[in-house]
Amino acid sequence: MTRTPATTLEWVAEGTALCGKAIRGLDEAGLAEPSLLPGWSRKHVVAHLASNADAIGNLVHWARTGVQTPMYSSPAQRAEAIENGAALPAERLLAWFDDSARILAESMAELTGEQWRAEVVTAQGRRVPALETPWMRSREVMVHAVDLGTGIRFTDLPEPFLEALGAEIRDKRGEAGLPEVHGSVPEITAYLAGRPYTGVTTSDGAPAAPLPPWL
Repeated sequence: MTRTPATTLEWVAEGTALCGKAIRGLDEAGLAEPSLLPGWSRKHVVAHLASNADAIGNLVHWARTGVQTPMYSSPAQRAEAIENGAALPAERLLAWFDDSARILAESMAELTGEQWRAEVVTAQGRRVPALETPWMRSREVMVHAVDLGTGIRFTDLPEPFLEALGAEIRDKRGEAGLPEVHGSVPEITAYLAGRPYTGVTTSDGAPAAPLPPWL
């Protein structure tokens, strides 16, 4: 489907709410438990989401002002922000998540049509229009809401988002390297993203072999 800022901003809001639902009520011990991502606790995932909101906010600032503001100063700075965030007490970490998400939403809401078309550079060095930033953020909050491991699954995500995500992952992974698989849209998308899935089979009816995590 065609992605528009309006559509992807809705997905950002919905994904942010799902993340909030996943972490509300978790105490210090609950947040310290492992997430579905190898080597990361739930605190690491929350810190990554908060840091990512700040980083995408840098690109929004770039688009609004014309002042070049990279997402991160370096890969090391990105990793350090996550580790430092994961070491925060639960109350401060959740406040960072809430504040960063709110500020990003407010900043995006202020962009004009011309500013949405301004070119910015992602952490991977891709030059994209700023209107790509809501999609970048929606992927983070939607997929990592599942990664928090509190019971949210790909079946809880909107199907138009899943279709757009699945198409992008197929493109990134390369269609030639992927087997033909069968199953529901949520489960196939979870499979493509390298997340837990059920009922995804190859053309001969055998269970599809897991893929490494994407994103």
